[in-house]
Amino acid sequence: MPTYSFRDKNTQEAFDKIMSYAQKVEFLEENPHLESIITSAPGLGDPVRLGLRKPDQGLRDVLKTMKSNKAYTNNKINDF
Repeated sequence: MPTYSFRDKNTQEAFDKIMSYAQKVEFLEENPHLESIITSAPGLGDPVRLGLRKPDQGLRDVLKTMKSNKAYTNNKINDF
């Protein structure tokens, strides 16, 4: 289950709770003095696919072997 962050509008105290989205909506309706806050962006990206880092050398060697194989004539394998 996801973790949601909340802040008390009166005291500015922040805290986290683990609950489903439906429970979060109900929790906020029952507690109007609280607001949902975003503390950080979710980590949804793969650093290799985003181009932030290259795959390790072992995978790169496998990709080079596949790229040089004649069975894969129309491949577009990126061997970095």
